[in-house]
Amino acid sequence: MGLGYIGLPTAIIAAKHGVDVIGVDINPKVVEMTNDGKLHIIEPGMEEMLQEVVKNGSLKASVTPEISDAYFIVVPTPFKGNHEPDISYVEAATRAVLPLLKEGDLYVIESTSPIGTTDKMKELIFAERPELNGKIYIAYCPERVLPGNVIFELVNNDRVIGGIDEASTEKAVQFYSQFVTGALHRTNCKTAEMCKLTENSSRDVQIAFANELSLICDKAGINVWELINLANKHPRVNILQPGCGVGGHCIAVDPYFITADYPAEAKMIAMARDINNYKSLWCAEKVKNEMLKFEFEKGRKPCVAMMGLAFKPNIDDLRESPSKQIVMNVMHGVNNNDILVVEPNIDTHSVFKLADYKEAYEQADIVVMLTAHDQFKSLPYDDSKIILDFCGIYKK
Repeated sequence: MGLGYIGLPTAIIAAKHGVDVIGVDINPKVVEMTNDGKLHIIEPGMEEMLQEVVKNGSLKASVTPEISDAYFIVVPTPFKGNHEPDISYVEAATRAVLPLLKEGDLYVIESTSPIGTTDKMKELIFAERPELNGKIYIAYCPERVLPGNVIFELVNNDRVIGGIDEASTEKAVQFYSQFVTGALHRTNCKTAEMCKLTENSSRDVQIAFANELSLICDKAGINVWELINLANKHPRVNILQPGCGVGGHCIAVDPYFITADYPAEAKMIAMARDINNYKSLWCAEKVKNEMLKFEFEKGRKPCVAMMGLAFKPNIDDLRESPSKQIVMNVMHGVNNNDILVVEPNIDTHSVFKLADYKEAYEQADIVVMLTAHDQFKSLPYDDSKIILDFCGIYKK
């Protein structure tokens, strides 16, 4: 249930390993593209695999679910107001399969979810279908994949699997063992839910430290990239690289699932979120200040190239992207003709008119490096331009 950045690769990998899969999505275009063997996301090597499993009939896509033996909920979990997690998509997907459930079926949530979501869905299922109580298997199993390396990681990464009872855990382990070669770690559903949130919150805290260092170093006149490189020579220090914030539908989102439910306890987690959000605002202010300084000194408005919209290098995923937010912040109240927006991994955007990255770099008076795409690393450093490098393209 859900053919997005995780659901579609999972469906393809499972089908590749001999599982008959029906991929369900509410977007008819996604369903059509999938059945045509066309990938609607960027993931190296996956379109060929999709074409293979569609051709041999082991994967088909539909806008409605069909009677199956196992149901996997892989839908988004967005926010309501004030960073309150919204599990309505999980509930909607669950209600869609409720009439189809039968004795012996397996139901698994993969969507990143607040603690207790699996138990809530269990209560919903048994309230609507009381005859299934004790006769189906319910579990939670979050994904752990890196966009751009999904084919390898879906198969090789360890998985944490937590059922509502031991039998559910074992049933889910039995399913995932068909295509996962990594270790399958058994636990309960609440611990599995918290494990996913903990992993991404830990990353967020570590990135916040690097981003805070970058703010200090900017004020102190220190090259933060050199500093981190030297500090990491210590055998027990491993500082991450700073950026223009934190994006994506994991690290930038999951910590709120903890802070929303445990505001008094999750103080460091909340502060890390604040630091990473502030870094984006700080970057935007740096750009706007350079634009004003240029106009004052040159007597004309600068041409500014905003390099990158995706939340991380070499992907097309713009979800929660700090780069996108910075571009929108900088463009607010400015003549759009002075701003060249670059994102080489997408063809069009509903808000921004996209420019070629080489042409934008050549035309720009101010170059703002937001996302460290490989294409940008081929651009030579030009001393005649003002270059604001927030992602470490030119670390020296």
